Amino acid sequence: MRYPWFRLAIFVVGCLLPAWWLYEAAVGALGPDPGKILMDRLGLGALTFLLVTLGMTPLQKVSGWSGWIVVRRQLGLWVFAYIVLHILAYLFFILGLDWGQLAVELRKRPYIIVGALGFMGLLALAATSNRYSQRRLGARWKKLHKLVYVVLGLGLLHFLWIVRSDLREWAIYAVIAVLLMGLRVPVVSRSLPRLFSKAARRA
Repeated sequence: MRYPWFRLAIFVVGCLLPAWWLYEAAVGALGPDPGKILMDRLGLGALTFLLVTLGMTPLQKVSGWSGWIVVRRQLGLWVFAYIVLHILAYLFFILGLDWGQLAVELRKRPYIIVGALGFMGLLALAATSNRYSQRRLGARWKKLHKLVYVVLGLGLLHFLWIVRSDLREWAIYAVIAVLLMGLRVPVVSRSLPRLFSKAARRA
């Protein structure tokens, strides 16, 4: 296995964050509604991991280090794991496992449908992230995994719909997403190594 310590560090971070949030909830540090806070943090954690995942390709182009690409799939699976925990937190803490309440929630909060569509996209990506799927799908695999950009858009829309009264935090995530998408424009992507090399020589 290549870069085992880097992989291990990502695994530890991915595990520690939910564990720490659960500890905060247990000691009453998350306020009067810890379940909602925990659900929100898991959702933001998934969005953060998604942005980090999308940052791996630009980092590889700039630095030339292959380790960024090696851990990209692992990071993507952490996105999926956090979203699953986010949904479970919603079902348990918000709905109280009352499935009859789900239809009411969907009518009152249509952003849940947007989130569900994003989850379906992530499910497709996670299910086909293995080497067998890569070989099986061939050239179609890369086309399918461009679905990650749709998932990012749905995630940002879901987040925007929730916090539309206070856009400051959402704007930070949105700006980072726009920058990462901009770095994927072919002209920009091809020029990244050259620009970084010039900056390094000046330093």
